[in-house]
Parts: sequence; structure tokens; C-alpha cells
Amino acid sequence: MKQQPFQTTSSSSVMKTVDYNGDNKVSSSSLLSKFPLTFWEMACASGVVLSFAIGLLGVYLTLPDSDYSFLKLPRTLEDLHILRDNLERYTSDYTVQVLVGYCTVYIFMQTFMIPGTVFMSLLAGSLFGILRGVTLVVFAATAGASSCYFLSNLIGRPLITCLWPDKLVFFQDQVAKRREGLLNYMLFLRLTPTLPNMFINVASPIVNVPYHIFLLATCIGLIPAAYVTVKAGITLGELQSIGDLYDITSIGTLFLIGLASVTPTLISKKMPS
Repeated sequence: MKQQPFQTTSSSSVMKTVDYNGDNKVSSSSLLSKFPLTFWEMACASGVVLSFAIGLLGVYLTLPDSDYSFLKLPRTLEDLHILRDNLERYTSDYTVQVLVGYCTVYIFMQTFMIPGTVFMSLLAGSLFGILRGVTLVVFAATAGASSCYFLSNLIGRPLITCLWPDKLVFFQDQVAKRREGLLNYMLFLRLTPTLPNMFINVASPIVNVPYHIFLLATCIGLIPAAYVTVKAGITLGELQSIGDLYDITSIGTLFLIGLASVTPTLISKKMPS
């Protein structure tokens, strides 16, 4: 029996959805509200921001009295050099505080889709080396992506429908088609620049990607890119621009790994049942 489209209306937005194999499929119809979030959704997001702020304040209060004007999110390689040079003095004596502060900032940036985590990954390599740096980046990036996933599950639908309506419909279609091999597909997305990571974090709960698949794909899929970035951070002085991180060889390697991740799904579809 053909299922009929139905309308869902909220106080903050109006969007059209149709049932697609048991999932809610979001169409790209426009929102009527100028500001998509309700008061309580804004209160929820503000509470998360406040939690991060309290965590950073706790780290700050445990550090010795000094001039911390260098503490700011790096936006250029010059900013990163200044931050690295100053933090090196604290890493050995205040390792726990530096680690907690680093993870809190990284997770905050991932949660609220703030650009610049690539500089944080470079910083991890410069301060902690390859093994500890990759471990730290993968942990913080996975935790931040998970935080973004759960926050988006609460308040993300009106925002993502407003920001990326067409991309959301495309992602919904792809997820619905690949339910049986969804882990392989999510790994492919994490390993290749097919879709931005911040979009995947926000959109996954909206298109009903199960959290255990999202978590596993994120944790494994971010390792190659984290390794490339952390390794570059060790020789930070030789890096001329962020564009130098991913040359043709690095991008090609990531694509090959991504293709390898979806190969089992493609083979299983071609095999007779």
C-alpha cells in the first residue's frame, strides 16, 4: 500500500516529511519561522555552553598566577606557534590541567561546529607527539561528535533543515538505501571529504543513524586524518600553510581507504541471495 505524506508542525518551524521504510524523511520545504529555535531549545543549548565554561574556569583556577593573554583559539599558523610556545612551559608541570583544558576546548568546538579543530590537532602533535597526540585527538573528536549528535537530537532538526535542506534530503536517501551496510557507508563518509564532518555530526540523529554505528564509524574513521594532522604538528615549524597538510598523495590514500570500507557492501549486493 502506498503511504501518504503527512505534515508535522512545531512552534518553531514547519517542515514536510514522508515515511520512507519506517523512517521520517525530511523534504527541503522552507521554514516559516525566522528564528528556528524555541525558548526551551535555546535554554538547553545555553546550559551546555555554561557547562563547558565552568569546566574551563575550573582548569584556569588551578593554574599558577601568570599572564594568559596567549590563551585564545588559534586561527592562523602564527597564532598556533604562539600558543604552542607558551603551553610547552606548562605541559610538563601541569599535564592534567593542559589535557583537560585541551579536551574541553576541542569537544566544545566540535559540539557547536566551530571551525578550527585542525589547529587543535596540530597542537596535539606539537605538544604530545604522534601516539599520545593521535589518541588525544581521536578521543576528543569522538567525544565532541557524540556531544553534537545528542544535542542535535534535541534541537538540531529546525537548524539543519534551515541551513542544509537539500544536503539533508540527499543524506536521508543515502542512509535509507544503505541500512544493511550502514557502518561501511558511515566509515566511507568519515574517511573521505564527501560530506563535511560537522554536517554528519548534526544530521546523523535526524536521519536515524543509530548511535552505536555513528560512534564506531567516527572513532575508526577519524584515525587516518588525525594521524596525518598530528604528524604534521611535530614539524610545525616546517608547515607553511594548512593546505600543505593534505597533498594529492594524502587525499588519494584517504579515498582508497574509504573505498575499501564500502567494498564489502558493494560485493554483498552483487552476490546472488
